[in-house]
Amino acid sequence: MKRMKGGEEDSNSSPSNSPSEACKKVRKQTGEESEAVVASGSLDSDWARLPQELLLHIFQYLPLLDRAYASQVCRRWNQAFHMPELWRCFEFELNQPASSYLKATHPDLIKQIIKRHSNHLQYVSFKVDSSTESAEAACDILSQLVNCSLKTLGLISTARPSFMEVPKSHFISALTVVFVNSKSLSSLKIDDTPVDDPSLKVLVANNSDTLKLLKMSSCPHVSPAGILCVADQCHGLRELALNYHLLSDELLLALSSEKHVHLEHLRIDVVSENPGQHFHTIKKSSWDAMVRHSPKFNLVMYFFLYEDEFGPFFNEEIPVTHLYFGRSVSKEVLGRVGLHCPRLVELVVCANGLRPLDEELIRIAKHCTQLSAIGLGECEVSCSAFVEFVKMCGRRLSQLSIMEEVLIPDHKYSLDEIHWEVSKHLGRVWFPDMMPTW
Repeated sequence: MKRMKGGEEDSNSSPSNSPSEACKKVRKQTGEESEAVVASGSLDSDWARLPQELLLHIFQYLPLLDRAYASQVCRRWNQAFHMPELWRCFEFELNQPASSYLKATHPDLIKQIIKRHSNHLQYVSFKVDSSTESAEAACDILSQLVNCSLKTLGLISTARPSFMEVPKSHFISALTVVFVNSKSLSSLKIDDTPVDDPSLKVLVANNSDTLKLLKMSSCPHVSPAGILCVADQCHGLRELALNYHLLSDELLLALSSEKHVHLEHLRIDVVSENPGQHFHTIKKSSWDAMVRHSPKFNLVMYFFLYEDEFGPFFNEEIPVTHLYFGRSVSKEVLGRVGLHCPRLVELVVCANGLRPLDEELIRIAKHCTQLSAIGLGECEVSCSAFVEFVKMCGRRLSQLSIMEEVLIPDHKYSLDEIHWEVSKHLGRVWFPDMMPTW
């Protein structure tokens, strides 16, 4: 083997300079340089020069578990893990292993949060499973948040309303701690809970200037007087969700007063607990006052009634914008919807029966000139009537979700032909749905 002067190998003939050998040499040199950098402490100094704002930004993208692992890398990262900005928003997941497959927040982490970060919490939610134990654990945590001032609070039951199984005194006591200590609460979601009128008065006494969103559907211990107290005092309220039994003419007039800001969303759940339940009527003048005060507000109504319980509804004009029927609804009721809901934007009918809804759909298309979304489930509509409906609505129908079995072929259109005709009037390709999308 030929050698060059000075003992250097011939680059053209030496096998030691093959690509694999060269890579090994580079890796060895890189490893030696890395060890030298670590030994000199320059790597630590590089991280020390990293701005805290940038380190915080990086940590905000990490899931909690990864953030916890990262905190064990060095003292600098451990300090970043405990920065108050990272603990302003937190969701407690409380699940019992025997009854839920969902992951739960580790008890040691909960203790650490309460001990070190409770005064940093601002946006908090509790997601609990169907067990009473999980709901009680949520109440225990709420009771310890005495040093925090929350801006938002949400209590979410992922299955049945487990908070309703908690002793009422325990729940009210825990909730009162938050209401008293949080002087700037702006969003409160407490659906399916045993909240009552006295606790709402505490809420209003401490957060009336800041409360903007209140969702409290299915709260049986709250009376119309209790929700009226909230409307009278919380003049900044912009979104409200409640059951129909809490809705009253007095409440609508209170939300329409000059000192009240413009309401943006009002959601009403109309639910029948027992067949034949009686429902009161809201005056048209009360709805008119609401529209005059907040002309752009959205009125969302969910109906879960039996067919013979719709008597008080849709006999006069009502400013509903989003309408959902979760149970079977009659042709007569849908006919009244077409006549008395001029602001309707979205309509979903999950079931109707075996009588075609041809006339009702045409009436809705004619009178509900803002309708842009419709969904039909267990109903029947002739293909000709459906095409006419789409033709009348035109391209403003941004969402058209119709089950294939809803459409009944007739002398003009078959199921194979209808999608072409509908697509032509929509200005886009359309096919019937195979499964419900709402």
